This record gives sequence, structure tokens and C-alpha cells, in this order.
Amino acid sequence: MTNLTLRHKTLSLAVMVVLGGCVITAPPAPEELRESALQGTEIRAEWSTGQPAAGPVGDQWLRTFADPRLDALVDEAISRNPDLRVAASRVEQSAAYAEIARGALWPSVNLAGRATGNSSGASDFSSGLQGLMFSAAWELDLWGRLRYGSSAAEFSYASAQADFEFARQSLAAQVARSWFIATEARLNLEAATSMAQAARQLLQLSEARQQVGIDRGRDVALARANLGTLEDMVRQAQQANEQASRSLELILGRYPATELQAGEAFPALPGPVPVGMPLDMLERRPDMVAAERRVAAAFDRVGEAKAARLPQFSLNAGFGTLSSEVLEFKEDYENPAFSVGAGLLAPIYQGGQLKAQVAVRTAEQVEALARYASQALTAIGDVENALGTSRLLAERIELLTRTLADQQRAFESDLATYRAGRQDLRPVLQQQMQVQSARMALLRVQSEQLVQRVNLHLALGGSFAEPMVTATAAPEQ
Repeated sequence: MTNLTLRHKTLSLAVMVVLGGCVITAPPAPEELRESALQGTEIRAEWSTGQPAAGPVGDQWLRTFADPRLDALVDEAISRNPDLRVAASRVEQSAAYAEIARGALWPSVNLAGRATGNSSGASDFSSGLQGLMFSAAWELDLWGRLRYGSSAAEFSYASAQADFEFARQSLAAQVARSWFIATEARLNLEAATSMAQAARQLLQLSEARQQVGIDRGRDVALARANLGTLEDMVRQAQQANEQASRSLELILGRYPATELQAGEAFPALPGPVPVGMPLDMLERRPDMVAAERRVAAAFDRVGEAKAARLPQFSLNAGFGTLSSEVLEFKEDYENPAFSVGAGLLAPIYQGGQLKAQVAVRTAEQVEALARYASQALTAIGDVENALGTSRLLAERIELLTRTLADQQRAFESDLATYRAGRQDLRPVLQQQMQVQSARMALLRVQSEQLVQRVNLHLALGGSFAEPMVTATAAPEQ
């Protein structure tokens, strides 16, 4: 058989094998995945908490707070936060792994050369051998092992992209929450400082009354003790303010030097937020997209492990030329030479490794499904909690605003009565502490209302800016 005939038959065999290769099975569709993962848990068509605003979920929620300083801080965190850089590096790693897996589908081509001189008296005949060899090898993916591996790598890459997008959104939400908490700490410090200043004035008033004989010293002692309590509250507020500042600086990637000054007031709470439907949230939220892609990757890994138990076929070809100053080749040796061939590698006995690998990949697929179910229920709970908590916080703010106003009027009335000499100082001091307590409670709830608004945006999957484009569709099979 001539080399030309052999080449034609080998190429024809390769074409038939490739065309007859198995078509790999696609991972389950999203609706099939949810049904299998949730095992009968019903995803309702509407949210059960309150009467949220209708309409699709939107992006760019950061703009709704109309706070330029907050916008700048989020931009700084996105560009400098170390944890986000870690997530970005994982995307790059996944992209490289996907490229490696795709490369395995194509033939490998190599070039080898040798050029040596022959030294006098050398005993190694190969020292005078010279030549150039060009070779190619291609594994025929008859059972889909390489395609399953490539598909799994693509799904893993898409998962890493979605994880990175959710990390971006989570970081923006973390900055916003920390900013509101730092603002609360600053306002608490200002309120405590103001109350301490009022306590000093009361002490001066009680001392003046003692000097003219109206008081025998009891009110002075009470005023001094009250001032000490309020000054201690100032110290506590200073500590909380510094801790909030350091926490935010660390998120931004700055040195925690407490140099960052929080806002002078809370931003106005934006209007109602369209929340869409629970099913839309599961398909939109990046961490849920990532979980879905991980299930798809696990599915392909099972197919890859099963295909690894079947024989592997490969084709190879070589072209080269050799010459030697020492050796004499046979007369019928063609130079340059060309060769083609085929290879077979069939696993016979591996000590149960291949079977165990299928079991491992199957268990990983079950784990990925269970994690998806857990994550889906947690995501739904996040939205329901944010909606329910926001409704209750709005009611509490109305109540606490009225309470603070009433406490302030009662304090002013008691203070006027004391100045007129119609009562002692104790009721005034007690009422002053009630005012401070009501003010702190209102600030806490106002801050929490803003935090819960951020939590709602994050839970719904809305992006703080324009969302990144991630590979959410299944790669071609």
C-alpha cells in the first residue's frame, strides 16, 4: 500500500469517526433545575409581604439617594478594594481554564529539530545526526469527554463572571450601608455633645441657685452627676464614630486613620422600589445565576467522567527530514519522510479509579443542586425580610418622630418650671435623658431604614450602576 493510499484511508476514517461522534447532552433548563433543586417548594407569583410597588426591577439604585459623596466612595471602593481584586483574579483564572479546555478539542502541532557536529573520536553515533521533524496529533472526541470538559469550563467561567458582578454589587451595598451607619454615628455624637452642653448650663444654673440660698447643694450634685453621665455618652459616641470611620476606610482600601468624615445628615429616603416577581429575581440576581451555572458545570463534569471510562482514539501525522555524517540510511528510506497513524487507548483496569471519579462527580452535582436550592430560598427570604422590615421601620419613624417632639416639649416645660423655682432639678434631668434616648432611637431607625433600602436593592439583584454583561447563556454544545 502506498503512502498516498494510506493517507487517504486515514483521513477518511477520521472524517467518519468525527461525524459519528456522540452528541453530548445539554444540562437541564433553568425551570427543570429549579424543580429538581427545590423538590416541590413553590415559588409564588408575587411577594407575600405588604403591597410592594409593581414593575420590573431597575438598575442604578445608587443615584436615587442623590448623594455625590456616596457615589464617589463607591467608585473608590470598586477601584481599590482588595477583596474585589481577588474576585476579579478568579474571573481571569476561569477564563484561562476555559481556554485550556477549548484548546484540547483541537489538534496539537509540534516542531522538533536537532543540529550537532561530529567530534573526532566520539563514540556516540547520534552526535552527527541532524534533522527537522514536524508532528501533529489529534484526539478524536468520540464520546464527548473533551466537549463535556470544555462545556464545564465555560459554565465555570460564566459562574465566576456572575460571582464577580455580585461581588461588585455587594461591595457597593456595603459602602452605602457603612456610610449611613457612619452618618448615624456622627449625628449621635453631635446630639450627645449638644446634650452635654445643655447639662453644663444646668449645672451653672444650679450652682447660681445654691449661691443665693435657694438650694442646699442637692441639685448641684445631681446636675454634676448628670453632666458626668452625658460626658461619658459623648465618649461612647466618639468611640462609635471612630470605629464607623475606620470600618468604612478599610472597605475603601484606605489606611484606617479615622480621617473620613461622614455625612452631616441622612439623605432623603427615595420613593417606592419596583420589585418585580420572585421568579424574575432568581433569574436576574447574579449570585443565583452563578449557582445555576455551577449546577450546569457539575452536570458536564459527570458526563466527562463517564466518557473517560470509554476508549480514546487519536490520529497522528509526522513529516521530517534527517541527515547524518556518521550513519548511512537504507537505500529505500525516503528523505524527507511522511507518516500517518491512529492510536487507541482503552482503560482496562484502573483499580476502580474511573468508577469512583464518576461517583465523585455525581455527588458534586447533587451538592450543587442542594446549594442552589438553599441559595434560592435565602435570596427569596432576603427580599421578603427587606420588604417587611422596611414597612415596619416606616411606621416606627412616624411614631418616634412624634415621641421625640413630645419629649422635647416636656423637657422645655420642666426646665421652665425649674427656672421659676417651682420644682427641683430631678424631673428636669430625667426628662433630659428621655429626650436623648428618643433622639438616639430615631437616628437608629432612620439609619436602619436606609440600610434596609440598600438591602432590598441588593436582594432584588438590581445593580448600583450599569450591570456588567456576564455569560449567562449555555455555551454551544
